[in-house]
Amino acid sequence: MALLTLDEAKRQLDIETTAHDVELQLYLEALAPVIEGYIGPVENRIVTETLTSHGASLCLRQTPVVSLTSLTPVLDGGAALDVATLAVDTVTGVITRRDRFLFCPGPWTAVYVAGRGTVPATVKLAAAILLQHLWRTQYGAARGAVGGGDDYAVTEPVAGFGYAVPNRVLELLEPYKMPPAVA
Repeated sequence: MALLTLDEAKRQLDIETTAHDVELQLYLEALAPVIEGYIGPVENRIVTETLTSHGASLCLRQTPVVSLTSLTPVLDGGAALDVATLAVDTVTGVITRRDRFLFCPGPWTAVYVAGRGTVPATVKLAAAILLQHLWRTQYGAARGAVGGGDDYAVTEPVAGFGYAVPNRVLELLEPYKMPPAVA
């Protein structure tokens, strides 16, 4: 699953030839890290990470969570817990035990799938607009108004994104924004 296919990108940019396909593929590959930096994983991926217990819960770092594959204590060669005995909040990544017992301090190894399963339409549109914005930079001032007349102008940097991501993209992604992290 990709945020945008090559054909979708070419339609967005009104490109009808294959002359820019290699360069365009580089732009397409650059979209996911930018968008996922704001809303978390979009494309499903298997994640393996080491966690420390907080007593009643464990917290996965990459959300949203599609499914939990395994949860195994690292010390003493412990056996994996039956994932059917665990509850996973797919939005926050918090794992709790259905029997309400506490987790031993750990560490624990969690294997899970993070992502969204499908790309929501607004995320796909945000990716298309971001692609169009980034693609236009290769032409400089020759292909657009300078000094704020450009519909894709980013006049104020957004915290953490600089000038690379237009506000319209961030507004489309807002409903999917990651919850604040807990330190």
